[in-house]
Amino acid sequence: MLEQFKKHLDKFVKISDDEFVDITQYFELQRLKKKENVLTEGQICKANYFVLDGILRKFFINEKGGQQTTEFAIENWWMTETFSYINQTATAFYIQAVHPTEVLVIRKQAYDELLEKHPALEKYFRMVYQKAYAAAQMRIKFLYEYSREELYLHFLKDQPAFLQRVPQYLVASYLGFTPEYLSEIRKKNLS
Repeated sequence: MLEQFKKHLDKFVKISDDEFVDITQYFELQRLKKKENVLTEGQICKANYFVLDGILRKFFINEKGGQQTTEFAIENWWMTETFSYINQTATAFYIQAVHPTEVLVIRKQAYDELLEKHPALEKYFRMVYQKAYAAAQMRIKFLYEYSREELYLHFLKDQPAFLQRVPQYLVASYLGFTPEYLSEIRKKNLS
């Protein structure tokens, strides 16, 4: 599993094998059960999670009591609740495993020490955050630009393998509509 993380890092920055061994000391491996929360509303986010296997999702509970998914993280993606993590304030979000999931966890203090000792990882995390920010910008654009049906069809075209791995009610939550509406769209486009 750590080899997978090394390959991922190498896409962004070059680090020696010895340096990588030291870097891994800042992380802990955690195995999560399906629907296990690593963060709940009201907590302070104290960790950043790198997905080795499985899927994490971030969501909040809306005013009607429904879960609104805002983000997914699959293999080789990071997830945290950035505002809470950086400011060490209470969050309004949850982070939950969609399936049994393995993650590398880095706690806030370890993260700060890691960046101090390994400056190359400052560049790595900057690049990761830039990619995440760009993806978030595109998602917002799509939410404004596309009808709900077009949004689903775009997602189906761009992420077909992902859609096979995630329960449809979570896809609906992420796209901002009900599972029933998603079912109607799917039926309409299958005929």
